[in-house]
Amino acid sequence: MQVRKARPEDLDAIEAIENTVFESDRLSRRSLRRYIGAGSVSMLVAHESRAVTGYALIGFRRGSLKGRLYSIAVDRERAGRGLGRALLQACEAETRRRACESLLLEVRADNPRAIALYEKAGYERRGSEPDYYEDGATALRFEKTLAQD
Repeated sequence: MQVRKARPEDLDAIEAIENTVFESDRLSRRSLRRYIGAGSVSMLVAHESRAVTGYALIGFRRGSLKGRLYSIAVDRERAGRGLGRALLQACEAETRRRACESLLLEVRADNPRAIALYEKAGYERRGSEPDYYEDGATALRFEKTLAQD
């Protein structure tokens, strides 16, 4: 398994993962297409044998020392094999490369698997936001200070 920047030819696979992993708050195909190669974001894909198996999307604001993990998703058939952890580590490396000091994220309060991933990786809970998601679910906010290489 390797992680690299997303390319236009990855769009179909990214959209399929988005639509099978998330029940609501899905990114549209148009948005996903726009994010691939956009300067203010980094879209990374995990791939095995040329097949995209997961993706992550990080946003960056000019002048900010914080990156924001908008989305991370792994093909359900390959869940539990360390792809989420590898994507998260690649996101942290990309955030450092862009000279940011920390990475922020929101995660559904009812997603214990993702929460465990973030906590194990050293993310600290910074609060919660009720009614954050389209379906009214609460989001937990996490942040990790990144050591500079």
